Amino acid sequence: MTGKIRALQQLSGLLAMLALSACAAFQSTEKPAEPTSFAQPAAAEVISVGFDNITDKYIEPVELRRIGVEGLRGLGAIDAGITIAEQKGDLVMYEYGEEIGRMQFPSENDARAWGAAVVALTEKARENSSDIRAASSEKIYEAIFDGALSDLDIFSRYAGTKEATRNRARRDGFGGIGIRFRIENDVAVVTQVIPDTPAATSGMRPGDRIVKVEGHGIKGLESSDVTRLIRGPVHTQVTLTLSRPEAVQPFTIAVARAHIVPETVRWEVDNGIGIIKISSFNQETAHSLERVLKRAVTPDAPYLSGLILDLRGNPGGLLRQSIDVANMVLTQGDILRTSGRHPDSLHHYRASGDDIVQGRPLVVIIDGKSASAAEIVAAALQDRDRAVVIGTSSYGKGSVQTVIRLPNDGEITLTWSKFVAPSGYILHGLGVVPTICTSGETEIEHVAGILERALEGEQAAKTVSWRRRAMLGDEERQALRDGCPAETRAGAFDLEVAKRLILNHRMHARALRMTTATAQATN
Repeated sequence: MTGKIRALQQLSGLLAMLALSACAAFQSTEKPAEPTSFAQPAAAEVISVGFDNITDKYIEPVELRRIGVEGLRGLGAIDAGITIAEQKGDLVMYEYGEEIGRMQFPSENDARAWGAAVVALTEKARENSSDIRAASSEKIYEAIFDGALSDLDIFSRYAGTKEATRNRARRDGFGGIGIRFRIENDVAVVTQVIPDTPAATSGMRPGDRIVKVEGHGIKGLESSDVTRLIRGPVHTQVTLTLSRPEAVQPFTIAVARAHIVPETVRWEVDNGIGIIKISSFNQETAHSLERVLKRAVTPDAPYLSGLILDLRGNPGGLLRQSIDVANMVLTQGDILRTSGRHPDSLHHYRASGDDIVQGRPLVVIIDGKSASAAEIVAAALQDRDRAVVIGTSSYGKGSVQTVIRLPNDGEITLTWSKFVAPSGYILHGLGVVPTICTSGETEIEHVAGILERALEGEQAAKTVSWRRRAMLGDEERQALRDGCPAETRAGAFDLEVAKRLILNHRMHARALRMTTATAQATN
């Protein structure tokens, strides 16, 4: 604690020195500063921690000077009159062409000095711009980090405190009671009570209408407001006033909050085929899937002729979870390699377990919204000849992001490595191209024709040729994707193709052999 106080004192001194430098160069009539909640030492700490992590961990080298200047230019998103220029080693800020602050560039390797410089010039902007002066600290952080990250890549981004809290809840869970609801006529109507949660134990059920939370009526509130009222620290209680059609009058219950992780795995059996829908990959996805699969293959469970893993619309999530999911049905070989600049971004994942479903035929369905962790699973199972992949080209997000938590409880999601599939191709910008393409098809009567054409030798070679094209340029990689255009698919057609493959073991085996033979011929 003493070291932290000393560091903050040093930071305050640096801020004062930089601010004096800016004042000395100020050539216009200075407007008096107003009281502000934008505390300089705290703000500089947030920005310097962010800048330090960006330069240390981004997948490609990034100069502090570049992100510092672009971060200040980001203030233009709040007030377009604020601009930044570089003049003979000085960083100069203007308001509508009139200089309002100037300082020398800090050292290229000193993130703390850059954080202090950015905050000092931001203060000059706040003194001269009513828009920036009125902006909250979070809005200023957002403007600065959006500017700093703007030239990196589309997946590197900043999330403020509120958004970051929601992101962490999706990834890691939250303190809640285990319900889903919708707002209807100024009440929250419960649409689902998740099994084995406090809400289920308390007797809540779908159709219950929440009229008050902690004694406060919810009339006029948005669903996000009601969610904030219901959620809270684990093991604390929340009181809900409910109404039911059969109840004479509303009644109040107290429910103890627990750690709730959103469900991502749904399971059903149709005509002896297990259908698994994974909506995203959070910290419980692999455990949920493992429980489902182990129950499905117990001796007293109905016989399964095969399984369909539906990853359509799955935007991804936690890398480790995708590795664990693939490992459940693989017994050996590579799953994934990641390649980046930071030493901690280099990993080589290999299968190490047993095939839980004991070799049953497997089909994976993907579409143009299947991304990141979903693509890892599809690529691994395809390259390891464990599953036939059907659908359309996937999104093509073959990069790994690390999440950096900042002192303000916001976070930076930063790209720091790229995926390399088991067969050696780079996923980024290409994605996974299915063995059996369903792009443009919706009519169930066309299923047989799709399967027949996909399994023809010439078509098969064209379909899987991308697996040896890792080093092609962007135009050539796009041409491969255009052979099976990415689409958003949610209908029954792709499921029907998958079911027919599962039920025709000879056709399924032929599709696997075709992929293997073509891959061996082209590698």
